[in-house]
Amino acid sequence: MHAQRSEDVSAGDTVADSVLVGGRGGLGHLTLNRPNAINALDLEMIRTLNLALDRWEHDTDVDVILLDGAGERGFCAGGDVRALHEMVTGGRTDDVHAFFREEYALDHRIAISRKPVVAIADGVCMGGGIGLAGHAAIRIVTERSKLAMPETRIGFTPDVGGSWLLGRAPGRLGEYLALTGGTMDAADAVYAGFADHLVPSAHLEALYEALENRADPSSPTELVLLFDETTERSRLEDAREWVDDAFAADDVFGILDRLRRRPEAEARETAELLSSSAPTAVALTLEAVRRARELPSLRAALAQEYGLVMWFAFTQPDLVEGIRAQVVDKDRSPSWSPARLDELPAERVAEAFAYAPEPALW
Repeated sequence: MHAQRSEDVSAGDTVADSVLVGGRGGLGHLTLNRPNAINALDLEMIRTLNLALDRWEHDTDVDVILLDGAGERGFCAGGDVRALHEMVTGGRTDDVHAFFREEYALDHRIAISRKPVVAIADGVCMGGGIGLAGHAAIRIVTERSKLAMPETRIGFTPDVGGSWLLGRAPGRLGEYLALTGGTMDAADAVYAGFADHLVPSAHLEALYEALENRADPSSPTELVLLFDETTERSRLEDAREWVDDAFAADDVFGILDRLRRRPEAEARETAELLSSSAPTAVALTLEAVRRARELPSLRAALAQEYGLVMWFAFTQPDLVEGIRAQVVDKDRSPSWSPARLDELPAERVAEAFAYAPEPALW
């Protein structure tokens, strides 16, 4: 994680407080710059990133874009959920719509960018950080990387295109990672399809210089391969037998039953975790990942997520309660509504997917 050099790529480059915008040669360089908050995203940062990508889209001097984070803790801990809590509790409906609409547009833009985006997911990369790095053309992790979609832990559901990535993970790992919010190391992230290359953190400076100087071989992928190392075997690969068996069940009740019958201690621990999680969040997230698996595009997955996020924000108490318990008061004792899975109304999940937010996504 570094706040790298910001030499001008072209006239008009700027250094915003929360995002450094610059580069050198043919490299555009964007650095998330809120290290004290592990570079958590707010709307100003999202807009700065979008503006830079707008300008570079038609700038013939820029042909590769590098995205990283400042500080030693991580690339991006996610969206600023404290700010989201304030928006929801303050009734700032338009701000909630704007934040997610513009964030999702940014994630999609990175995915379809004609200029390849090289994302360095060094250290913590969770939630909104996955939305930025997970859809880049070249996704790099290091030995310090910790990736996760931990939204169910705050009574929420994976978004920022996370359901699209989760739905395409091997076997039933998508359901497992989504429902538990489990953390992936570099080997896990590459195996699960959230990253492409492991580059040791000690080699990042040399990689940056190679990208700036365009030494042969000249393509970004070929340059990254000069520094790439083979990952160790993923623990997720070793867990596939019990994960695939349990998380193939029809519903959360079935998953819990299969987990409790497994001989592996980790399977039974997972059952305990899910039993204490927000019933609405885990039931809806299971369906979201499975629906995303059948969707035709990232854009379609983002549209599905947008409706679910607005449903949580405007109709459910669990999101505000989860953020309160984990981030605001930090008592780690959320009161979910309903509190038990067997109290969840049968129609609740269908109701969420039928929710039609206004305005539309984009």
